[in-house]
Amino acid sequence: MAHKQKLMLLGGVAVLAMICEWGFHQALWAQAINTIAGGIIALSMLIEMVKKMRTGDYGVDLLAVTAIVATLAVGEYWAAMVILLMLIGGDTLEDYANARAHSELKTLLDNSPRIGHVRLDGELVDQPVEAIQVGQEVVVRPGELVPVDGIVVQGNSTVNESSLTGESKPLDKGPGDELLSGSLNGDVSLTMRVERTAQDSQYQQLVELIRQADQTPADFVRLADRYALPFTIVAYIIAGIAWWVAQDPVRFAQVLVVASPCPLILAAPVAFVSGMSRSSHAGVVVKTGAVIEKMATAQTAAFDKTGTLTRGNLAVSQVVPVSGRDPHELLALVASAEQTSGHVLAQSIVSRAKEEGLTLTDPTTMNEVTAKGIIATVAGHEVKVGKHAFIVEELDASRILQVPITAVYVAVDGAYWGRIELEDQLRPEAGETLNRLREAGVSHQMIVTGDQQKIADQIAQVVGIDEVYGDLLPKDKVSHLNDLRPDQRPSIMVGDGVNDAPVLKVADVGIAMGAHGSTAASESADVVILTDNLQKVAEAVEIAQDTLRIAKQAVWIGIAVCTALMLICSTGWVPTIIGAMLQEVVDTVCILWGLRAKSAHGRN
Repeated sequence: MAHKQKLMLLGGVAVLAMICEWGFHQALWAQAINTIAGGIIALSMLIEMVKKMRTGDYGVDLLAVTAIVATLAVGEYWAAMVILLMLIGGDTLEDYANARAHSELKTLLDNSPRIGHVRLDGELVDQPVEAIQVGQEVVVRPGELVPVDGIVVQGNSTVNESSLTGESKPLDKGPGDELLSGSLNGDVSLTMRVERTAQDSQYQQLVELIRQADQTPADFVRLADRYALPFTIVAYIIAGIAWWVAQDPVRFAQVLVVASPCPLILAAPVAFVSGMSRSSHAGVVVKTGAVIEKMATAQTAAFDKTGTLTRGNLAVSQVVPVSGRDPHELLALVASAEQTSGHVLAQSIVSRAKEEGLTLTDPTTMNEVTAKGIIATVAGHEVKVGKHAFIVEELDASRILQVPITAVYVAVDGAYWGRIELEDQLRPEAGETLNRLREAGVSHQMIVTGDQQKIADQIAQVVGIDEVYGDLLPKDKVSHLNDLRPDQRPSIMVGDGVNDAPVLKVADVGIAMGAHGSTAASESADVVILTDNLQKVAEAVEIAQDTLRIAKQAVWIGIAVCTALMLICSTGWVPTIIGAMLQEVVDTVCILWGLRAKSAHGRN
């Protein structure tokens, strides 16, 4: 039975007891009703408490059971009823608070696309998203959700991806741009070519991640239980001393009714769920509450290089013509030849030429030589572009320098013209992200990558990381994380590729760059970054630290207020029923304090 229904039923029982006592002047009936109701609930709580203790979970339920039994034993049956109402009311309030805190997590679930307008034989046919196939054309009308992942082939519009990535500014989308399922189209219809089915689309993957986060309870209550045993002992000591001094068992009950366990039971989980909600709103999916505590206390951050510290796609870094040749002429000629090639290096070269405003000429012929390069005819010239060995087949190899980085070499009409060098580009936000992590206390930083040691060293030097491990296989990355000393834990691992999945699982906190990373990495990770922005890693840690701080504050506020009330009630100044009512004040303060984690900013 849900807590709300339990509260309504118990409220009905209380009203019946009130009618008996003050309507029919039958105090014995009222006492019997309250005693039976209290006894049943106390017994159910006791059974549940024993089950928890068998699993090693020593919580604070014993205080609640003792308070109910003590008040019934001394004839304070109305105080027992108030305690019951307060406990179940507190559980109901927790449900409400969790619903508030989960509001951002549920946004994706509420916005799930249902149908798509598929173009078949020149007509638009509405189909369930599950039936849409790769390669089909789908029309997304103004104000509609994008049903599956795809590429725009016609139309220009603004698209809101805030529910997916946390990016509040609508993005301009036109032919060639990527559309993510679950994003919201603006004022103009877009025609898209389907790149992934609904099952494989990013939106459905994110929905599954959200379900995992939503269904997994916040584990911070275990941290709260660390305070449970000493808090319970203190409560019994104060109550026992009050009974001994006053020589009155009622004084024992008066103390225990304000020894509310609710601050420990409710405040911390509410804070953690609120922090998870805040992270989700910022474009970071945290799968469980336990992850937040680990992130907040992390000592080590390890990073993959390609796609994590770098963008993961090669871009033109330098155009190196032979003496007497213009670099712009060389770039324009190669880009013209590469226009119809689907190779990733060709796309980077064409993009660079367009960025520089160069005029490109369509090739009259173009032949790709598998794993070697291309031969094209541009403006009457034979242009040969490719690997060093491919270019020197008919030339003097001794006169053509081969560089130890990624490059394409160019020959025009049988003469060597130069080369175009390409490098993976460092993310512009990488340095600031690492600085923010250091400021947050994550001082031990390292790179673990399968890329060449020399290239990894270059990246590390730029971003200020001293500990670098290159040329690693996936099992080697796992070994480096496992070899961390106890004082270097908890550990964070940030990666994006399939080869990062094992080490993400091994790390105390695995963080996947999910915007363009692999599904395997996202599924193995504890945290998924929805935007292609490395700074979200630092933001996630900062949110976790805010959340942990607020959760601890909520617990300590509850303990302090309860202890103060116990001391006051030990004097006998506060009637038992009034003390029972004061429980709800403590609960409300703690829960509201925990909810601050949903919108907190900055650290104290």
